[in-house]
Amino acid sequence: MDHIAHWIGGAESTGTSGRVAPVFNPATGRQIAEVGLASAAEVDAAVAVAKEAAAQWRTASLSKRSAVLFSFRELLAARSGELAEIVTREHGKVLADAAGEIARGLENVEFATGIPNLMKGSFSEQAATGVDVYSIRQPLGVVAGVTPFNFPAMVPLWMCATAIAAGNAFVLKPSEKDPSAALFLARLWKEAGLPDGVFTVVHGDKEAVDAILANPDVVAVSFVGSTPIAKYIYETGTAYGKRVQALGGAKNHMIVLPDAELDAAADAAISAGYGAAGERCMAISVVVAVGDIADPLVEAIAARLPTIKIGDGADPSSEMGPLISAQHRDRVAGYIEAGAAEGATVVADGRSEDLPGGGFFLGATLLDNVTPSMTVYTDEIFGPVLSVVRVDTYAEAVRLVNDNEYGNGTAIFTRDGGAARQFQFDVNAGMVGVNVPIPVPVAYYSFGGWKASLFGDTHMYGPDGIHFFTRGKVVTSRWPDPGTSSIDLGFPQTR
Repeated sequence: MDHIAHWIGGAESTGTSGRVAPVFNPATGRQIAEVGLASAAEVDAAVAVAKEAAAQWRTASLSKRSAVLFSFRELLAARSGELAEIVTREHGKVLADAAGEIARGLENVEFATGIPNLMKGSFSEQAATGVDVYSIRQPLGVVAGVTPFNFPAMVPLWMCATAIAAGNAFVLKPSEKDPSAALFLARLWKEAGLPDGVFTVVHGDKEAVDAILANPDVVAVSFVGSTPIAKYIYETGTAYGKRVQALGGAKNHMIVLPDAELDAAADAAISAGYGAAGERCMAISVVVAVGDIADPLVEAIAARLPTIKIGDGADPSSEMGPLISAQHRDRVAGYIEAGAAEGATVVADGRSEDLPGGGFFLGATLLDNVTPSMTVYTDEIFGPVLSVVRVDTYAEAVRLVNDNEYGNGTAIFTRDGGAARQFQFDVNAGMVGVNVPIPVPVAYYSFGGWKASLFGDTHMYGPDGIHFFTRGKVVTSRWPDPGTSSIDLGFPQTR
C-alpha cells in the first residue's frame, strides 16, 4: 500500500503521528493508498522550517522570484497530463475536466509571473518642502492554505503562486481525500528552483487545521470549502490575530428568461449542473425558469440526460465520473429522496440508472417544481442534482437569488441586453454570468462570493490575492542640507 508523505524542507517526510487515512479511487471504490495525518507538533515543526525559509525568500529580488515562477509555469505546462491523471485517480472527475482545472490554475501562475509589476508602489515627490512620500508592499512571512477535495490542483495554485511570488513561504494543507496532487506540485516547485522550505505540504484532518490556526508564526490563512468550516476557520483564525479569507458554500442560480435561446440554455444547464458530478462550488444547482419557457426548458434538459456517459474518469469517453466517497454519494442520494417526499417532481432519478459497479457513482438527477422551502433548495447538495424553480416574473427570479443565504455565483440567460444589464446591477452575488453559466473570473480579476459564501473582505487570486498576501507600508523621507536641522515640537505640517 502506497504511503503519501508530507513535504517539509524540500523533501518527503513520513511523519511520526502514527495516524493515517485511506485514499480511494472513487471509480472503483478500492483503497489505493494511505496518507499520513500530521499531529499538532508536526505542523509546528513544519511551520518552523517554513519560517526560516521565509526570512531568506523575502530577500530574493523580484526578478529572481519571477524567474522561479516562469520555470514552474513551464514545468507545470509540460507535465499537466501527469497531474491530470493523478487528479482523476483520486478525485474521480474525468480527464478532460482534470485537465481543465489545471489549465485554470496555470493561468494564475502566469499572472503571478508578473510580480515585478504587481508589487509596484507609488511615489510622491515634494509632498512637503524637501519631503518625499512613497508606498511599498511587503510579504507577510509564513502563510497557509487549506484546500478542498473538489479541486486538488487548481485551488492550491490559486493560493500558492501568488503567495510565493509575493515573497512568502506557503504551507499547504490539502484535502486528505485526494492528497497526491499537492506532492506533485511540491516536486515541480523544487525542480523550478524554489528554495527548500518555501513550499510545504502537511496532510491532516481537523487537528492539523487547528494547529495551523493556532500557530503564531502563521500570519495569514486562505481557505476554500463548506460554509460551516469557512465560518469556523474565519472566526478561529481572526481570534488568533491572523488575516483570513475563507470561501464557503454556494447555491448558484441560473435564471432563464422567456426570450432565451432554448438549446443554449439547456446545454448550459447540463454542463454547469452535472460537470464534475456537481462537485463544484460554482456548479449551477438551481435553474429558475421564468414564465412560459419552463415546460420546454425542462423537456430539453430531460432529453439530454440519457446522452451523458457516466463512467471511470480515466476512460476518455466518460463525461461524468463518480462522487468522491461512498458516504457523500449516499448523502446526495438522500436529497433526491427528500425532494420527492417534499413534493418535487422527479423528472430523472440518478439512483435508478444502470451505473458502473464498485465505484461511488450516482446518475444525473432532475427535480422540477421545487420550492424555496424544500431542503433540495435550501442546502448545498454538491452532487449531480439539478432543481428547477418556476416563477412568473424577472422580479421574482432576482428576489430568489437575493434572498438566498449564499451569494457565490449566478447567471442569466436572455437575448435582451437591457435585462442582462439590469440583472448585473440588481443581483447580490460576487460573480455574475450573462449567457455564461459558470462565471469564474480570469486570473487577472479575482474570485469570490458575497454573503455566506465568503468570510473576510478579500477575494482570491488576481489583484485581491496580491493584496491579501502582502501588507502596505508608507515611507516619508527627508534629506536636509547639512546644518539645517532644528527642533520643532509642533504637529508635522505639509508645507
